[in-house]
Amino acid sequence: MNAISCQVIAIEALTPVISKVLLKPAQTTGFVAGQYLQLCLTADDKRPFSIASIPGQDYLELHIGAPAGDNWSSAALLHLQQAFNQGAAVQVEVGLGHAGWREHSERPVILLAGGTGFSYVHSIAMALAAAKQDKPVFLYWGVRQEEALYYQTELQQWAASNAKYSFIPVVQEPNAAWQGRSGLVHEAILQDFVSLEAYDIYIAGPFAMAGVAREAFTEQGAHREQMFADAFAYI
Repeated sequence: MNAISCQVIAIEALTPVISKVLLKPAQTTGFVAGQYLQLCLTADDKRPFSIASIPGQDYLELHIGAPAGDNWSSAALLHLQQAFNQGAAVQVEVGLGHAGWREHSERPVILLAGGTGFSYVHSIAMALAAAKQDKPVFLYWGVRQEEALYYQTELQQWAASNAKYSFIPVVQEPNAAWQGRSGLVHEAILQDFVSLEAYDIYIAGPFAMAGVAREAFTEQGAHREQMFADAFAYI
């Protein structure tokens, strides 16, 4: 795959450990909502990140979590920061992965994100809204603490834009003030749906979570061919 040159036009802190990065490609990029790109640090060192934006926009949006001790993501973010500071271009490969949005499916949709896996489901949610598809969409976003719900306001606006859209944040370790759902995000889905047979389900987050969710959802009626996650290629 040929690499595309991009300018780093913005790097913004979303939380103390998560940054939003905007890249402006030098040429038109082709991808499906829910696909990912690889940031090429060198010809042999390529690091995958989900694309949070949707096709047709003039920039590529990434959400990169780099907590203390995560040298893998920190090195990628440093590479981007240095390019931004120097006005230099970075190289990316776009349109990777097989878990992109199935635009022509008529089934209702469940989007499941754990942590920064949110960037994957954000792209699909925004694409569904842009296409004005009139079917139920349920977006579940699981985080450890409420402070990690960095796009909560935007998702509330997304849900308000269509009576068939629902946004359900789930906090694993809630504080006393939290009014919403708590616990593990995939268990919230199991509680809310008697059967998952009718749904297309898109999953992003830690590989362990994706594996547990796939097995639990299958037991609750979901069809494996209607569940999508790039993690499935590795577990």
